[in-house]
Amino acid sequence: MAREGKVGKVIILGSGSIKIGEAGEFDYSGSQAIKAMKEEKIKTVLVNPNIATIQTSEHLADKIYFIPITPYFVEKIIQKEKPDGILLSFGGQTALNCGVELEQQGILKKYGVRVLGTPVRAIINTEDRDLFVQRLKEIDVKVPDSYAVNSVNHALKAAKRIGYPVMIRVAYALGGKGSGIAFSEHELTEVAKKAFSFAKQILVEKYLGGWKEVEYEVVRDKYDNCITVCNMENFDPMGIHTGESIVVAPSQTLTNAEYHKLREISTRVVRHIGIVGECNIQIALDPKSEEYRVIEVNARLSRSSALASKATGYPLAFIAAKLALGYSLTELQN
Repeated sequence: MAREGKVGKVIILGSGSIKIGEAGEFDYSGSQAIKAMKEEKIKTVLVNPNIATIQTSEHLADKIYFIPITPYFVEKIIQKEKPDGILLSFGGQTALNCGVELEQQGILKKYGVRVLGTPVRAIINTEDRDLFVQRLKEIDVKVPDSYAVNSVNHALKAAKRIGYPVMIRVAYALGGKGSGIAFSEHELTEVAKKAFSFAKQILVEKYLGGWKEVEYEVVRDKYDNCITVCNMENFDPMGIHTGESIVVAPSQTLTNAEYHKLREISTRVVRHIGIVGECNIQIALDPKSEEYRVIEVNARLSRSSALASKATGYPLAFIAAKLALGYSLTELQN
């Protein structure tokens, strides 16, 4: 099995400090990535300030830096270690955001470090709410009526066009951070002010309260082979965050037609965006019809990925790390 290019040393951005929305699932995925690299005889340099994790155990990574996952510190490590590549999608939202900043500041290009796995452009297309909607409209995939805005004033105008209630989402965030539901102008003003304290851009979208929330774990290689490993259904409808809901794998209330329709949409979206490795796609489904809306795509390992790995026995993080090195799905055995 031939790997892409010559990769002798990689930096892995780890799980970081435990906080609401980011916990043990990223420790698990990072540990799996390190094991995959070791199997390939690739030296691993782990960046993770959290000493209370499995991935910082001395038998895993070749070198560990207990320092914050920020562009400033990661650049210092790149300068010193001179890695061939970097893995961004195994440390949660913190690692992903840091990777995007490293790319945008030209640091990765400056030191000749390749992003292994999903390209940064694809990550930006999933994290920037406005770009995400544009990309999905290119392939006629339905998304909630929405507007990306940069001020409270524009948020109020957008809500007027869409009609209340509306959902507020924040770009480059995790665990519903800064998000909220508004049923009036007063509520929207409060939620939007809070949201803008987390990000410069927010998305005002039609609230789909009561719709089913369905998730698919999708794996794709650079040769465009694509599989859905697992689908899951949230016990609670849209409006309750997935992190606070019970999630059942596989889904229990979808018809065969609904399951295959959403599966086809998931693979089409993942292919169009250009994910290489593993991702999670969340879809809202109207229980009274077959109407659907794609809510978001996480171009990284997530808490759903950890659940799917345990529920199916398919090691998503391990496989995603191998795909990042250029292997095809047809070459990898479970």
